[in-house]
Amino acid sequence: MRTRHGTETGFTIIELLVVISIIALLIGILLPAIGRARDTAKVTQSESNLRNLAVAHANYAANWNDRQFTLCRDDLALYGNAGDYNAATGAEHPPVLLGWAEGGLWGYWMDWPGNYVLVEPLRFTGAQKRLGAWRLPNAKQFNQYVSGRFYDDVWYAPKDDAAVALVETAQEHPGEFSPTGGNDSVFWTSYCTSPASLFNPDVFANPSRNRHNPGQSFTAPYSIPAGFRSPSYAQSRYPDLKTHMLEHHWLQNTRGAFCNPCFMQNGDFDGCQPYYFNHGYESSPVTLFYDGHIRLAGVSEAMNADERMTSQAGYGLWSRDTPFGADGYLIQCGYDFGDTSFHVLTIDGIIGRDLIGSH
Repeated sequence: MRTRHGTETGFTIIELLVVISIIALLIGILLPAIGRARDTAKVTQSESNLRNLAVAHANYAANWNDRQFTLCRDDLALYGNAGDYNAATGAEHPPVLLGWAEGGLWGYWMDWPGNYVLVEPLRFTGAQKRLGAWRLPNAKQFNQYVSGRFYDDVWYAPKDDAAVALVETAQEHPGEFSPTGGNDSVFWTSYCTSPASLFNPDVFANPSRNRHNPGQSFTAPYSIPAGFRSPSYAQSRYPDLKTHMLEHHWLQNTRGAFCNPCFMQNGDFDGCQPYYFNHGYESSPVTLFYDGHIRLAGVSEAMNADERMTSQAGYGLWSRDTPFGADGYLIQCGYDFGDTSFHVLTIDGIIGRDLIGSH
């Protein structure tokens, strides 16, 4: 361009590079901040989901004399195992209902023996080891206290990309439930209850008080007449230290690992099963405690608490005596040196604790 005196001016290459450098610097400063804000928003949404589920649990307890939600009869152990219930009573055990959709009411009906594992809080042995009612809090028997829909948004953490991607189509369906996948697969919610808390506390009794299996911290629930009796909320001795629900997949502080090679032969999540919440040392799942408060509960925090408990009492905060073995809940499939089964195998169940002090 021309100035008043007729001379031509413009940006020099150096000035242009300076401007570009400043813009690049600003982008470099802003992008991480935007990423952190987005991450914080997703954590906040997950906390909101759990807050809504806490209200639903309270409403369920109010309707059912303070009992916790489970999917099996309290006297299930009297029949030898879930598969023997039909032969002993001449009736089917109540099924796991999913909701009304095309063709009627969908659910896991008990006429197929493999479905019995889903009414138990947690299955410890066999091909379906690790499954159970603790992974299905969105069953119709409980989701009616939330929204009445199996695939409602409240059941899925925003960071749980594996689950969210698989249920998007089902969420568009106007019914209570919609089958997903070519084989009518049912995909798990992001959140899981504490299975140890759903059994009679004697199942995970600590070695010093285990009258069924002295010196051990686990007794098979079918060997205790009331092994499946659902504990009440009032039984919780450390409600601020006992976890109630948390994100089952490793979603917080991830290190880029997504598909767990240990699970690649598993059909869940189209063969791409993510790492679990206890598979990373830096994992900190959004967690609901029995007193109703919600925060990030870290694996490293739980490991430190377990070590302190072991040094003081001679046993830790979670059982090494279950059929899962000393490695606990699939720790052998972990990403790094995370080593805990807090929430899942809590010693003393609902009357026990997963942490030992304030965070």
